[in-house]
Formats: sequence, structure tokens, C-alpha cells
Amino acid sequence: MSAHTGAGVLVEPARPDDVDAILALRASLEDWMAEAGVVQWPRGSLPRERVEVQLAAGEWHVVRGAPGEVVGTLRLLWADPEFWGDDDTPAVYVHGLMSAISRRGSGLGRALLDWAADRGREAGVAVFRLDCRDTNPALRAYYEGYGFTAVGHRDFPTFRAVLLEKPLDPAP
Repeated sequence: MSAHTGAGVLVEPARPDDVDAILALRASLEDWMAEAGVVQWPRGSLPRERVEVQLAAGEWHVVRGAPGEVVGTLRLLWADPEFWGDDDTPAVYVHGLMSAISRRGSGLGRALLDWAADRGREAGVAVFRLDCRDTNPALRAYYEGYGFTAVGHRDFPTFRAVLLEKPLDPAP
């Protein structure tokens, strides 16, 4: 479902031919993070096959710039057992939130979060959840500035994730 955010950004379901653009955006952000000393996504940590499966499941959504260019993405989920375990609280989850470096400071990340929150409200869920690595305090602060609160951690073999959630007011 395509929908404009309150900021007028058009978010639409990713198409199969968007895989390369999603991976290119991710690679550019992985490179930027590595050069800036930010530990969030190691280079090459998102396999093409995973994106293809997730895209086929309807999880990826994109914001387009020029033709063929993806300037923003996110994965929208309704359950996240990998990070949240068997918690069956009705919630909307976001992974893979990306905004092109050229869009830094434009509000695109916030517009994508607003869009996801609206999808959650429309679905009648009262909780919005996401995570970040505990080695990325700037991203955690960004999410907390949006209204998320850290509610726990999840340990993985190579990293620890901070679990964050935000209550959603009902849809008007």
C-alpha cells in the first residue's frame, strides 16, 4: 500500500527490481558507519538472499528519489521473534530503517517512522517497536528523541541489541 506521510513523503512497497537499490543504499551506509566509527551494521552483513525473501514477503517499503534511486527504506513487521522472542503483544516493528546520506537532516527518517506508526494505528495496535545495537548511542538517542523508551536487551553471538518501544495513540 503506497501512502504519503504527513511530511508528503511517498512510501510504497518495494518491488523485486528494488533489491539492488536497497543493497546499494545499505552498502553506502555501512561504508559511512565504518569510516565514522559507528558500530551498527558491519559491511556486507545483509545478504542479498535475505532481502529477496523479505521483499517477497512484503516487508520492505521504499521512498524513491530519481528514477531507479531508493533514498529511504524500512521493513515493516507485525511480529519479531528474532529480537523480541515469543512476546505476543500486538505491535508494529521496524527494521532496516535507512535514509540516504544525501537526505541527512531532511526529516526523511522521522517521516518513515511516522508512516510506520500510522500503519500500526490503522491496524489497531498500541505498541511500536524497534531496536539498535548497544554500540550505537547516537541512534538510540535519535529513537528516544522520537519517543521510544528502552525496555530491554537481546544478546546475539556478535552483538547486543537494545529493544525500544513507544506507545501508539489510537487512530483518529
